Amino acid sequence: MFERMISLVGEEVFEIIQEKKVLLIGLGGVGSYALEALVRNGFMKVTVVDYDKIELSNVNRQLMTDSTNIGHSKVIESLLRAKRINPTIEIDGIEKKITNENIEDILNMGFDYVIDACDDISVKFLLMEKTIHYSYTLISCMGTAKKMDPTKLEITTLEKTANDPLARILRKKVKSAALNKKIHVVSSRELPLKTESLGSNNLVPSVAGLLTVSFIIQDILKFH
Repeated sequence: MFERMISLVGEEVFEIIQEKKVLLIGLGGVGSYALEALVRNGFMKVTVVDYDKIELSNVNRQLMTDSTNIGHSKVIESLLRAKRINPTIEIDGIEKKITNENIEDILNMGFDYVIDACDDISVKFLLMEKTIHYSYTLISCMGTAKKMDPTKLEITTLEKTANDPLARILRKKVKSAALNKKIHVVSSRELPLKTESLGSNNLVPSVAGLLTVSFIIQDILKFH
């Protein structure tokens, strides 16, 4: 099943990939593609967190959605899809909204990597803040709404982002809290389109999700 991935990274690195524990927060346009990449690249120990139900407006960009599962749990549908791809994957789902009160309960479960694919600024900042107290590596996705060009996405650090309103807000929060830690992010340099609503397609969120997993794989390769 994973012969072609093994041919790229080698048996030893692939075994490391299989052992890494990944927490994925958010199963929307970014998170659903991040999960797909985790499953198809051989990650075997994954925990996903989301509290939403699938809505019709999700179908244009969220990978586990279709016309038959409107109203279903995003977590359950994502677990089912992951298991259909790789029946041996060890994947758990948490159907909760992350808050200041429960975030440490989740983080204390023990992870190597955390992918922040949620759209809640307070949760994003909480995760950035907790990197000081936990040894996990965080990759946080910034804004993908109102953007059309996936080639403008990049893996960078929070302080180097540009043309990203969400990143701008988080930079201010990080500065105010004096968080002296490099925060890795996926962000787009594309200027947001001037639309009234937060319009979105699957072109930018999907690539952003893939880049979060690429960051993890490159990080693993860097040390091996």
